[in-house]
Amino acid sequence: MTSPLKFAQTVNESQIAEFFQESVGQWRSERRYYTLPEGETKEMESLITIRFLTEGCDELQNLGQMHDLAKSMSLICGAEVTWDSRNVLKGRKESQGSTLFGVSGNILYRDRGFATSKPVTAKYYFSNTKTLCLRTEYNGSVFEEELKLIGSKYRTRQTIISRAGEQLMIGQYLEKRI
Repeated sequence: MTSPLKFAQTVNESQIAEFFQESVGQWRSERRYYTLPEGETKEMESLITIRFLTEGCDELQNLGQMHDLAKSMSLICGAEVTWDSRNVLKGRKESQGSTLFGVSGNILYRDRGFATSKPVTAKYYFSNTKTLCLRTEYNGSVFEEELKLIGSKYRTRQTIISRAGEQLMIGQYLEKRI
């Protein structure tokens, strides 16, 4: 008799600090969004810059204030991500901006969500030391993300967006360090 395969799920603040540090730098992101069930495809390219944030820095203090965190509760680390994106199929600029991430316990605090400019939180865990998994819920939608470091030059990401138990969109990303 064989036992079912189990994936270890761990939450460790030093692990996420290491993950953010390994992600620091510039990345060229190629991604494709599939709208379900129609299967409409959107192809995007982005230049992404990731900067590590240390405990006590101004950005994390401001992020804590956005989330009304007690002054005694500090975000132990974080990341600032900036992007400049263009729609590949239409050949035009799509968006640019930045977002902040901060960590305390198994919660990832963000200054904005995927589909909102309001602060949101996500629960996170690691399925292995190089794969960060996030679950974010707001406005009736669920965003499940997996970010995987592959060596020092590549990252993959996958995002599944659902509402009322029905998958609405899948985003798949290949990111190459520049």
